[in-house]
Amino acid sequence: MDSHWIFGYGSLVWRPNFDYRSRKLGFIQGYKRRFWQGDDFHRGDKDKPGRVVTLVEDQEAHTWGFAFEVVDHQMEESLQYLNQREVIQGGYMREMVEFFPEGNNQEPLMTIVYIATSDNPLYLGPASNQEIATQVATCSGNAGHNIEYLVRLAEFMRLHCPDVEDEHLFSIEAALSSIVQKSNKK
Repeated sequence: MDSHWIFGYGSLVWRPNFDYRSRKLGFIQGYKRRFWQGDDFHRGDKDKPGRVVTLVEDQEAHTWGFAFEVVDHQMEESLQYLNQREVIQGGYMREMVEFFPEGNNQEPLMTIVYIATSDNPLYLGPASNQEIATQVATCSGNAGHNIEYLVRLAEFMRLHCPDVEDEHLFSIEAALSSIVQKSNKK
């Protein structure tokens, strides 16, 4: 049976929207997750793009997520779907990276990963945690509010990777929480 593995580190961890045979929790090395990619379809629109994650090279970093195994007919369907979702609508490029499953005696796997680079038209780049949280608080798109994206990613990390500190993600979540609390007091 022929199979491929696809690494998810953003919305794919809670909503892959493709059939897969199995999934494994683990990490890739040499990349850090950052809310530096704009989204004008799923979590924002043309006038107010939302913020979603991409990967930025950093030799000291590890990024946790799920690797999904797709087999036989699932491969073509999932790769067509992800090409539309990530490449055409999202501005991401497809790369191959080594994935390290959680647990002892697990062999690394080669996985497909989607990374948005700074030369795509939706790339927003670095901003302060407060600026990112403010943008997240005010954007929504066809898949829902941008807040949901941030909250679900933070929930994934707490539930599946409780010993991993994703400072960028949790700092933006804290800034967003402060924004929401202030707006609720008005």
